[in-house]
Amino acid sequence: MINNDILRRIRYAFDFDDVKMMALFALADCNVTRAQISDWLKKDDDPAFQPCSDVELATFLNGLINDRRGKREGVKPVAEQRLNNNIIFRKLRIALNLQDDDILTMMNRVGVRLSKHELSAFFRKPDHQHYRDCGDQILRNFLAGMQLSYRP
Repeated sequence: MINNDILRRIRYAFDFDDVKMMALFALADCNVTRAQISDWLKKDDDPAFQPCSDVELATFLNGLINDRRGKREGVKPVAEQRLNNNIIFRKLRIALNLQDDDILTMMNRVGVRLSKHELSAFFRKPDHQHYRDCGDQILRNFLAGMQLSYRP
């Protein structure tokens, strides 16, 4: 999925305004301007559209975790240089403090049926025997279910 689309969907699901978005970046020790956020949230065909990098999205998700769960003691998490759908899914799960049943309920709301075993495969380490890549469609459906749960 495109990072900008993920940022848009999260913003819409939680009804964040520009000030809140800037505050979430600040919680991860990154200062961004309202203009940068505005450019990231524009549609792809807009001339002012700017792509959101993996580092910027990872920083935002770390800020969301800090906002929802509180800052972790000790070493601060570093934003990943490369993101994939599994990492994004895991970060959202942590930020929202979701258990397997909560995620399965969200997925059921949008008509996707997964077993707990299929779901747990997305959160395993990549070198694990039962690791499974999270496809765009799974992440897209999770974001849609999240939107239905947090912004009905």
